[in-house]
Amino acid sequence: MSVPDWVQDSIFYQIFPDRFSNGDKSNDPDNIQPWGSPASIYGFQGGDIRGIIDRMYYLVDFGITAIYLNPIFLSSSNHRYNTTDYYQIDPKLGTMKEFKVLLDVAHRNQIKIILDGVFNHCGRGFFAFNDILENQSASPYISWFHINHFPVDAYSPGDAKDYLAWWKFKSLPKFNTGSPRVRKYIFDVARYWIEQGIDGWRLDVPNEIDDDSFWAKFRQTVKDTNPDAYLCGEIWDGNPRWVGDAHFDGLMNYPLRTLILGLLTDKKMKASKFAHELVENFYKYPRENSLAMYGLLGSHDTERYLTMVGKSMAKAKLGMLIQFAYPGAPSIYYGDEIGLEGGKDPDCRKAFVWDEASWNTELHQWLKGLITIRKRSAALRRGSLNTINTDDASGTISMLRSIDNEKVILLINASAKNQTIEVDLTSIGLETETALKGLTSPEEFPVTGGKIHCSLEAWSGALIGTAG
Repeated sequence: MSVPDWVQDSIFYQIFPDRFSNGDKSNDPDNIQPWGSPASIYGFQGGDIRGIIDRMYYLVDFGITAIYLNPIFLSSSNHRYNTTDYYQIDPKLGTMKEFKVLLDVAHRNQIKIILDGVFNHCGRGFFAFNDILENQSASPYISWFHINHFPVDAYSPGDAKDYLAWWKFKSLPKFNTGSPRVRKYIFDVARYWIEQGIDGWRLDVPNEIDDDSFWAKFRQTVKDTNPDAYLCGEIWDGNPRWVGDAHFDGLMNYPLRTLILGLLTDKKMKASKFAHELVENFYKYPRENSLAMYGLLGSHDTERYLTMVGKSMAKAKLGMLIQFAYPGAPSIYYGDEIGLEGGKDPDCRKAFVWDEASWNTELHQWLKGLITIRKRSAALRRGSLNTINTDDASGTISMLRSIDNEKVILLINASAKNQTIEVDLTSIGLETETALKGLTSPEEFPVTGGKIHCSLEAWSGALIGTAG
C-alpha cells in the first residue's frame, strides 16, 4: 500500500471548527458566546461547517490544498474529543447535507479534507458507556471498556478510578480496542466516512492504542475503501515504527517544530547541531513517508507560534521559511497566518479575526508567497535534503533541496547580526557562470569563481536557485 502521491504536494490548513467562522446562526446554542470571547474549555462561539464553506474563497486564494478538521462529531464540548456519536455531525456545526456540500465545494477547488479520528477514547455520552452507567455490571457493553470495579462513577469530582480513561479524565473513557466488537465498530466508522468522501484521517493519540494488529487492520480497511486516502498519526516523538504498511503514511512532525523553535529561541542551539538534526529527521524515515509528513509550527495542542517566538516578526518569518523549505506537507494552524497569539490550550483556540484591518498583513503576505514558491518548485515538494555548510560562530546555515536538474538553496542567518553567506556551487554540482535568482526576493545572485554571496539581515533567510 503506497503513500498517496498528493500529500507531498499539499499545503494543509488546520481548522478548529468552533472558532473559524460562523456561517449559520440558526444552529448556535442558546448560550452562545460572542465571537472573539476569551477562549475557555467551556462554551461555544458558533463556528460551523457553513462558515468553512463561506470562507472557502479565502482558503483557495491563500493557496490551501488540504484541510485538517478537528473533531466534528456529536460531542458535549467545543473541542469534541469526547465523542458521543461517531456517525453524526454535531448539530451545532451543521448537518450531514452541509458536510456533503463542504466536501463538494472543497473537491471542486482541488482541496482535500481529512478528519480527526479519536478512537482511543470516547465521551461519557457514547451509547456503550452510557449503558454501563445505566446498567452497571448487568450491561452487555462491559467488554467495550476497561472497567476496574463496580459501581462505575463517572461524574463525581476527581480522577477516573472505576475505569481507564485518557489521562484519568472521567469524561474520556478509554476503549478496549482488544475487543472484537469495538474493533468492528471503529473500523466500520473509519470505512463509513471514507465512503462519504473524506480524503483521510488524522489519528488522535494512536500510540495509546499500542497494538500493531489494530492499526494494520485499520489501515487495510481505509485503503481498501480508498487507496488514495491519507493516514496521519499524532506521534509527538517521531518514532519511525509508526510509519509504513502496518501504520500510517505520515506523522505530525512535532520534532520539526521543536527544532525550528529551538533554533529561534534557544541560545544554546548551534547552527551545526540544528542542521544535522534537521537532516537526520528527514532520513530516519523511508523517503515516501518523509515526504508525507505533516509539517507544523502550531496546533490546537500548542502555544501559538508567534507567541513562542516572542512576537518577533523576523524570527516568525524565518521559521516559516524553514518550514516551507523542508520536506513534507507544510501546515498552517488557522489564524497563524494573520498573527493570532495565545498560550497553551484553550488560549491557542481563539476565534479567527475576519476584520482584515486587524491582520498582520506582513506575515500573511510572507506565507502566501512561500505557498506560491513551494507550488512552483518540485525540489521543495519532492527533492532530497542535504547540508552544504554551517558556521556556529556566525549562526549561518546553507542547505540544499534538489531533484533532477532543479536545485534550491536555503540560506539561514540564525543570529542577531547581519551576515554574509558564501556558497561554493561546485560543491553541490551546480557549475554555472550565470546568476542564480532569488525565490524569496526579486534580486539575482551573480556567480564569481563558482561561488555566490548573499547578505542576510539578522534572523532572516532566503531561497535561491534554479526553480521557477
